[in-house]
Amino acid sequence: MAFLQRPGVNLYWKRDGRDSAPALVLLNSIGTDMDLWDAVLPHLRDDFALLRIDARGHGASIAEPGDYTLAMLADDVLMVADAAGFDRFSLAGVSLGGMIGMELALRAPDRIERLLPICTSATMDSTSWSDRIGKVRGEGMAAIADLAMGRFLSEAAEPALYEAVRRQLLAMDAEGYAGCGAAIRDMELADRIGGIACPTLVVTGDRDTSTPFEGHGEHLLARIPGAAHVSLAAAHLAPLEAPEALAGVITSFLES
Repeated sequence: MAFLQRPGVNLYWKRDGRDSAPALVLLNSIGTDMDLWDAVLPHLRDDFALLRIDARGHGASIAEPGDYTLAMLADDVLMVADAAGFDRFSLAGVSLGGMIGMELALRAPDRIERLLPICTSATMDSTSWSDRIGKVRGEGMAAIADLAMGRFLSEAAEPALYEAVRRQLLAMDAEGYAGCGAAIRDMELADRIGGIACPTLVVTGDRDTSTPFEGHGEHLLARIPGAAHVSLAAAHLAPLEAPEALAGVITSFLES
């Protein structure tokens, strides 16, 4: 584990897995940190060199307040990848992490081997995100906790897991959440993802009400050249509700 200092941010990252194996970067959703992947890691450690990163303003990554952009968050990932010794790598990202992954595949195509956008989208309702950002900045994380939790997990999730995720959400830095929310609100991916050239597997959750296949995953599948699709029995945070299934999907795709 280490920190990387960049202007306006101190990024927290961890290397894991097998050093000589193919490189895989795992990115978290907005409102979570790298612990999102904890249940998936045991299924990946033997086959991949793993890099996890707390997005700026999330987890242990401390960032200055303000609106962030996908380009800024993508540059964060590249800088950490350089520090970790990852030249070319595959990337699996949930929600915001998938958006960052798509931005990276467009900005730095020479760095990305394969891409797995998980429970994510190339376009979200900007008005609702503006409202959410305003609430968080004005009233704190508690103001949007019920809304976020209603989308993060399904009723199939264990109560203990639900409470753990909720505690983490309430404890996170409101400015970090709002800053990353601005990156989602302002993203311009929908008209660009036709330029993604790496092999791509779109992963959706059949209980995901935030970025379901209808209206979100289907657009990625239609616009990213040659993209394939897998659906999992999970809500928005698939690594928490379907860790073994997701690990199997990742491994099969990266080793195919």
